[in-house]
Amino acid sequence: MKVDIILAGVGGQGILSIAAIIGSAAVAKGLYMKQAEVHGMSQRGGDVQSHLRISDQPIYSDLIPLGQADLILAVEPMEALRYLPYLSKEGWVVTNKTPFINIGNYPEPEQVWKQVEAIKNHKLIDADSIAKELGNPRAMNMVVLGAASDYIGISEEELKGAVAAVFGRKGEAVVNANLTAIAAGYDAAKKYC
Repeated sequence: MKVDIILAGVGGQGILSIAAIIGSAAVAKGLYMKQAEVHGMSQRGGDVQSHLRISDQPIYSDLIPLGQADLILAVEPMEALRYLPYLSKEGWVVTNKTPFINIGNYPEPEQVWKQVEAIKNHKLIDADSIAKELGNPRAMNMVVLGAASDYIGISEEELKGAVAAVFGRKGEAVVNANLTAIAAGYDAAKKYC
């Protein structure tokens, strides 16, 4: 078992929380894990990405080579496109549909969506709307994690345990809100055509 994941987004969108949950679940499962975080200009709305490698065999590098990522999990659609050179031929892109427009020349969202939709294996989820419907707009990242959960090699129960481990100190309400968001993302991905 080996899964190489690129996590991508904009500062403040919760990429590092996603990495912490997946990493916690992998370690609890007894897997090897390496993570390399690249914090762009995260406090100014810049890009943030993380390489996350999980395997049942030793991992010797924390960076994913070009063309080898099994999954690009993105909370911003243009950030998903930025890391396409890393995606393997059979890899998946799972991304939030809602753009984070932080530059003057950001393309029309429809153009970005068309580029995502042109990728063979993709899921373009309106995670912001789903999180708002849940009454928890900040859980958009957990919605995207749920939508991508079939591609990370971690079971639903293992993810739930990791959410409890990562957010447990914040209380049961926070844990449950995040679990609800993950379940909603999983359901949205199953309905996606």
